[in-house]
Amino acid sequence: MGRLLALRTLESILEMLMSEIRYGKATLPESCGQLAQRLPEPYSRCLREVQLEAGKGASFQEVFCLQMEACMRELPLKREDRELFLQSFQGQGFRDGAMQLKRLEQGLSQLAGRIGLLEQEQREKCRIAVGLGAMSGLLLLIILI
Repeated sequence: MGRLLALRTLESILEMLMSEIRYGKATLPESCGQLAQRLPEPYSRCLREVQLEAGKGASFQEVFCLQMEACMRELPLKREDRELFLQSFQGQGFRDGAMQLKRLEQGLSQLAGRIGLLEQEQREKCRIAVGLGAMSGLLLLIILI
């Protein structure tokens, strides 16, 4: 459950970054500063650090990946989840605003796919738990009779 919640938060971070770039015409470091004000810990702390470090002239991609990796270690995420989120911020062609949006959209769709799979898996586990509970109740009833 915690993993799914963390993935949904990461999904909303991507959506908010896209919104800040698309409609606010903000740079990525500025967008991180805006998001830091709206998100809970540990995300706000990491995004503030990204804004500060990128403002000092460091590469946004490197700073973002390092800070978010440290942030996501505190969360109940698997390594694959962290890599899936961070791949949107790695690679060439990240200076152009249109390319930034395209990369973020790709990451968002991949993250949404992962969330969909986890939700389906969780529903199946709930069905199994209910079925096992009913069967164990019947078994107990048969034993007591």
